[in-house]
This record gives sequence, structure tokens and C-alpha cells, in this order.
Amino acid sequence: MSEDSIGVWLIGAFGTVATTVVVGAKAMAAGIAPRIGLATESTALEPLRFPPIGALRFGGHEIRPTTYGESATEISRRNGSIQHGWIETLREELASASREVRPGIASGGGEAIESLQSGAKRDTASMTARQVVQSIGADVDEFRRKSGVARLIVVNLASTEPPPPPDRAEYQHLDVLEKRLDQANASEFRPGLLYAYAALKSKAAFINFTASKSCVCPAIDELARSQGVPYAGSDGKTGETLVKSALAPMFGLRQLHVDSWTGFNILGNRDGQVLSAEENRRSKVDSKDGVIAGILGYSPQTVVGIHFVESLWDNKVAWDHIHFRGFLGYPMTMQFTWQGCDSILAAPLVLDLIRFADLALRSGESGPLVHLASYFKSPVATSEHDLSKQADLLLRYVSRRKAP
Repeated sequence: MSEDSIGVWLIGAFGTVATTVVVGAKAMAAGIAPRIGLATESTALEPLRFPPIGALRFGGHEIRPTTYGESATEISRRNGSIQHGWIETLREELASASREVRPGIASGGGEAIESLQSGAKRDTASMTARQVVQSIGADVDEFRRKSGVARLIVVNLASTEPPPPPDRAEYQHLDVLEKRLDQANASEFRPGLLYAYAALKSKAAFINFTASKSCVCPAIDELARSQGVPYAGSDGKTGETLVKSALAPMFGLRQLHVDSWTGFNILGNRDGQVLSAEENRRSKVDSKDGVIAGILGYSPQTVVGIHFVESLWDNKVAWDHIHFRGFLGYPMTMQFTWQGCDSILAAPLVLDLIRFADLALRSGESGPLVHLASYFKSPVATSEHDLSKQADLLLRYVSRRKAP
């Protein structure tokens, strides 16, 4: 394998987003799919010399026994976002990538996530949390050795977990976490925390594309800095919240006072199924709900609704109603509707983030990648939610990288 090959380890490897990432990357590399939606393909970012899409080698963890071919076929049949001809052309490559997927963990992720696991689950009942993270790390390290990749990026694309239990010191302090890993069963931890810990211990970059808060807690930040590796997150900004982060600054710029901002989201697929559980939905609502106040500087009444509609499958719809006051305090309203395919919106962001994370590894960067804030609803190490200001963070980073 070429020393320029880049390893990508996907948590939730056979989910719709991960499958779209893998099929999309391989279809673009083969020249059978258009390169649309990738910021890293733009002329402005060309000087950063990102690895070609064809350099990515995929493996991962999954709690359901299926394959990329089967998952892609389901997407093609139910949604049409992946063309059947691409699956046929890439059949051998998808089969090869499927063989690099190992049984994942779900215990501790809440009933909604645990209900999804089947024959692919890893039996952790008799294992300490330390033994579990060591076994996860062994899978990652085996993939690294077997594929001969130069660098490795772990991306969490699993379903959203409930928030960590309150006042649990192991999420706040690395020294407490280290002790608890030896003492406690894995089910006492959120899976995202264990995945993140194992990734960083293996010197891989870590990207949390989910709303799971356990993956980027203070203990994980401390570990990333001590290991000298980069991480980014949380909760990919793909649809309604992307519009919010672009639109809310307009009200502030024109001094229009927002009294309330109501958003209702309906979505299908397994993500929507998991978010129908109150404890899992809470993490997502918190992530989506912090954007408006963060931009406006005050807290209008906000309502965030997330509802599972099975027939939509991988599509999602968001309807927003904004009640605001203008000159002389006169009340007015604005409404918008966002309709999109969840995986088609998310996959190019994941590929961009993989390329940026690889650049950070090559450059010896460590800790939170603040310049990637525009990709997330809850970006790490910054309270900036304004999309244009987040874009400036990225452009300044690019400018520094281009400087002689």
C-alpha cells in the first residue's frame, strides 16, 4: 500500500451516512460520480494539497451484521440517492471494505441504541472498560498495520447517545477516567467515550460527527492534548441549523428583535428511530437549540421539535417560524422549509473533515481543530455560531497554511 494512503475508521460503519461516504468516495475516485458538495475540492483550498479521494481506505465498527453492498442496495431501492450502477461497478471494492468492519459496542448507549444491535455486537458483559477500549484499539491498530496506511482518522457516525450522567467526574478529568476504566464495566460508560479514548490512544485523529456529548468532554480534550493528536466536533451542521447560522446574523445586523424561533423537524431512518427516544433526543435538541442565542446575544423563546416519521426514511424536513419585531416594535414573521436527504447532506462534510484531519496529522497539530467550527452545530473550543464568522476562522487558517 502506498505511504500516501489514508486510513478512515468509521463508527457506525454500515449506517446510511457511512455507506454514502464510502460509496461516494469510491464512485468519485472511479470517475463515475460528480464531485459536488466538497469544499476541499474548491480552488480556494487547492494550495492545502489534500490527499486524493482515492487515497482513502475504509474500515470500522458496526453493531448490525450487514455489508456495504447490502446497505447501499437498500439506500438505492428506498431512496435512490445511490445509483444501482455504481454499486455494480464498485461491488468488489465494497466487499473488500466490508471485510474491514468489526463488531462494535452499544452497551451504555441507551435502550434505543442497544435495540439496534444484533449478531455483530461485541460481547463486553465480562470485560472492564479498560479491556473494551484495548480491544477497540487493537481493531484499529490491526487495520492500520494490515492496510499500511500512513495516517488514521476515526469518525463517529453512530446514532446519538443520551447525555452523560450528570456529575460524573470521569467525563471531566482524565486521571479519574483512567482509574474508572480499570474499575468499572463498559456498560457504565457511554460508547462514544470509549471509542474516542481508544482512537486517541492509538494516535488517530478523532472526529465526532454526532451530537453525543461524551465524545468531546473535558477528559477527552485533555487526552488529545497529551497524546499530541487533533480532534473535531460535534454534531455535523447539515440542514436546518446550517440555515439558522446563516440567517440569524441578518436579524442582528439590522437590529430586528427576535421574540421567538420555532423549528419542527421530521425525519426517518435509524437516526430518526433512535431520536424518538427522549433520552437520546435530549442531546440533539441541546445541540440545535444553542445556536440562536449564541448568535443574537440574547435568548428568544425557542422551540425545537424532532419527530420520527418512518415513511421519510433518509429524507428530512424542517419547518421554521420566526416571530420578530422591527421599527416601532411592529411584529412580523418569517418562515422557511428545508427538505433534504440526510446522508447526501452529511457525506461530503465527513469527507472534508477527514481531509482536514489528515492535514492536521501531517502538520503535527493537536487538540481541538477550532477552524472547522463551520462544520458543526456544537463546535469545540469556541462559542462562535455565526456561519460567516466561522467561515472566517477557516479562511484565516487557510491563509496561514499558504503563507511562506
